[in-house]
Amino acid sequence: MRHRTIEIDGIPTFYREAGPQHAPVVLLPHGYPSSSFQFRHYMPALADRWRLIAPDFPGFGYSGTPDPSEFSYSFDGYADFLDRFVIKLGLSRYVIYLHDYGSQIGLRLAMGAPERVAGLIIQNGDIYEDRLGPKYAPLRAHWDDPTPESRAELAANVSEEGFREEFVGEIADRLVERVSPDLWRLSWTLMDDPVRREAMVGLMEGLRDNLAWFPHAQAYLREHRPPALIAWGPQDGYMPEDSARAYLRDLPDADLHFLDGGHWALETNLPEMVRLSRAFLARVHR
Repeated sequence: MRHRTIEIDGIPTFYREAGPQHAPVVLLPHGYPSSSFQFRHYMPALADRWRLIAPDFPGFGYSGTPDPSEFSYSFDGYADFLDRFVIKLGLSRYVIYLHDYGSQIGLRLAMGAPERVAGLIIQNGDIYEDRLGPKYAPLRAHWDDPTPESRAELAANVSEEGFREEFVGEIADRLVERVSPDLWRLSWTLMDDPVRREAMVGLMEGLRDNLAWFPHAQAYLREHRPPALIAWGPQDGYMPEDSARAYLRDLPDADLHFLDGGHWALETNLPEMVRLSRAFLARVHR
């Protein structure tokens, strides 16, 4: 593993990299509330044959926290940033790992430059409104009737206890011990900043705008049919099993696998994720 920092439009941008310089690239945009840290075990497990690159987005991890007047803390803003990151590193072809917020950011990147996409690894990333899970209910209530009280409830989740719930709140008790507490403690230590906390609440509110974007993402999948591996942890109140099956509407040839786990499969199901990824990448990205 290599740990580097570069500047993207004046923003210090931390990223992790593993694998040979000229190997086929796997791009790893992270989810909320983590950072490139979530890929710390996955990357070296594939680095013998692929070059894996995982940036920390602005306001996350070890990257900078620009003033909101200078950076758009939105899904479109992050997708533009990821595109600039890819161009800065000279990456012209890659498989994208789509997970959590990273799925909506990574798909925007794919839609903007479909010729660069060798394939998709889709792991608990939602783009089908009719298959969103029950944990979206408080978000929907706030979107439909935003009040200071409902916004304060969202803000209360941007906390160490809220992060712990994100990582282990839904998985079976026997799986909890597989999830390192570093995930929520480190994430909270790095997120406990007023600009970052406010940006996270804004992203939760911005998920509403993504509902109108979902059909465009689905149309991209139908039109371009990128090779896809769907590996899903169904113990996920935001993205249950039906959220995974919905992808087959637009990617009927995708490989679909259900894991004995939840949203953070790289913690609970790492060996299986590595095995599935290696087989997929060996087929589509050599």
